[in-house]
Amino acid sequence: MTPEGLPLAYEVFDGNRPDVTTFEQIIDVMESKYGQARRTWVVDRGMVDEEQLERLRQRGATYLVGTPKSALRRFESQLTDKNWSQIRPDVEVKLCAAPDGTAETYVLCRSTARREKERAIRERFRQRLEKGLLRLQEQARHGRLRNRAVAERRVGRLLERNSRASKLFDVEIAELPDPACGADPGCAEGFAEARAPTSRRKPGKGGRGRLQVNYSVHEDRAAWADLSEGCYLLRTNLPPDAPEHLWQTYMGLSQVEDAFRVGKNDLVLRPIFHHTQQRTHSHIMVCFLALVMWRVLQQWMASCGLGTAPRKLLEEMAEVRSMDVVLPTRAGQPVRLRVVSRPEPRLAILLQHLGLPLPNRPKRIQNVVEKIAPKIAQVQ
Repeated sequence: MTPEGLPLAYEVFDGNRPDVTTFEQIIDVMESKYGQARRTWVVDRGMVDEEQLERLRQRGATYLVGTPKSALRRFESQLTDKNWSQIRPDVEVKLCAAPDGTAETYVLCRSTARREKERAIRERFRQRLEKGLLRLQEQARHGRLRNRAVAERRVGRLLERNSRASKLFDVEIAELPDPACGADPGCAEGFAEARAPTSRRKPGKGGRGRLQVNYSVHEDRAAWADLSEGCYLLRTNLPPDAPEHLWQTYMGLSQVEDAFRVGKNDLVLRPIFHHTQQRTHSHIMVCFLALVMWRVLQQWMASCGLGTAPRKLLEEMAEVRSMDVVLPTRAGQPVRLRVVSRPEPRLAILLQHLGLPLPNRPKRIQNVVEKIAPKIAQVQ
């Protein structure tokens, strides 16, 4: 992509390989095709590691990459500071020096929309996990859960299914003697030996001892989750620049991903099955062209002073309707007139800024279907 965000080229890799293994190959392909230009590599956090970044530095390349969520811990003090730059109504950014004293620059970002989304997800998993732990507590209290190994496996599956909230809880499984044994600590073991003298019965697997499932919320982890929600970290070896420019450059990744989501969300083309390599390449080509058109429209709007939100313009343009009126004639050849609806005042202003006047009178057109029908018949 150009610095303005206009797509220039793309590559397609086999699907039976991890994304991280394509990083070095794409660098070699790009440099062999387009030369070693002053190119900045913008990479998602799951695509690179420290070894690959070192190779980029040895090549003399510049990069802007995302970092794992765990890297935020090193910037906990900066998260609580107030000197943030508001670059959008819901986004704040801040430049931070590298903790290890290197020449890298870190961009600390905080998004209100992202915070609300992550908080809703975490709360949903937390409620589900706590509900499952309470169910295990009740089963252990009423004696329906006596096998410690089974209890541990169930707790493990519960934590795995709710991994987004598992770190917030400390879970402990304890063995207690049966109340009927009184204060005798050997009651449960003696009962088990009387039932199974051949030691086939093991403590905690069939004796009269009971299990107790205890859990508590880890306050420090919960406080960190509240503080770090909606925050993410970028790192770059570019010279310190305006943080909003670095953030906007990295957001190009999400806009590329949006070009693939249009087919699934807007056009409702899902699921998409690619049974052949040709279909895969065709799908990528369509998405690439869609991104090019989107960027051109975005730059067109910006040059006309209409902002950079093509989706809003397309929603307004959806109100325009066209209709073909077919009129019979004595010669037997019908006349086809195309009529376009009159836009609302707000839309007319937008079209005027873009220099797109709509026709204000019917326009005679040819019947395209009748024109191409003979050609289709010849191909068949």
